[in-house]
Amino acid sequence: MTAATLDHPAVRRATLVGASAILMWATLALLADLAGPVPPFLLVALSFGVGGVTGLAVLLARGGAPFAAMRQPPKVWLLGVGGLFGYHFLYFLALQTAPAVEANLVNYLWPLLIVVFAGFLPGERLGKAQLLGAAAGLAGTALLVTGGQGLQVRAEYLTGYLAALACAITWAGYSVLSRRVGHVPTEAVAFFILATAALAFLCHLALEPWGSWPRGTAWLAIVAMGLGPVGAAFFVWDHGVKRGDIQTLGAISYATPLMSTALLLLAGRGALSWTLAAAAALIVGGAVIAGRGLGKR
Repeated sequence: MTAATLDHPAVRRATLVGASAILMWATLALLADLAGPVPPFLLVALSFGVGGVTGLAVLLARGGAPFAAMRQPPKVWLLGVGGLFGYHFLYFLALQTAPAVEANLVNYLWPLLIVVFAGFLPGERLGKAQLLGAAAGLAGTALLVTGGQGLQVRAEYLTGYLAALACAITWAGYSVLSRRVGHVPTEAVAFFILATAALAFLCHLALEPWGSWPRGTAWLAIVAMGLGPVGAAFFVWDHGVKRGDIQTLGAISYATPLMSTALLLLAGRGALSWTLAAAAALIVGGAVIAGRGLGKR
């Protein structure tokens, strides 16, 4: 993306719209915790089902012909469903085959990978500010996830580490390649979400115990997930990566684990520590560095 293009108000607006997805994703950990002991694929199926149906209902209420967005080439469907479902499948595989701390840290390579991958898009270049900001965000996330205790990489968890790496590559690839199909309307995301819900439910039937359905107020948390972090968030992210400053979006995405941790603390699910403060300084500092060009404009 050239400097002249970045100066356009529409690009700034699209970047801010895309950044709102980061705010919604920050609520995901707390909402998943409130949902209780629901098997992961069932949780994905139910929450994505809510997100897809709600998104489709909103599109119908606004008029137009949202079902026309279904008519996409196979490569677009592969990108959309592969990005949404592939990411979550690989994420749960990583958590099941490697320690959660290491798996989460490898997974959070995706913001840095977005910055790097975006540099290869036509008209883009690898901005130093975005790369430095993403690196600071990664360092802060490492401190946040490990609690300052370091990592213990063990050969028996290689499958899990590779799954987490594939997870990061999948989401970064989905985000960057979405820009290459910028002509595809954002309305198509509703159908990608519904397809992900269906595939996740099939995985639940095949891989998880039947009958572990949510109870009571857990349904409220699942509905909230479907309305926000696994619903509206994907629509605004699609708009942002297609029409905004994708490198800045990638760099400031490291705010997600920080804000997610802060919400868990406010909900009484953790305790404040010096590592959290240091991680906050690195992540916020990295976001400021990455977004300084956008902020000046």
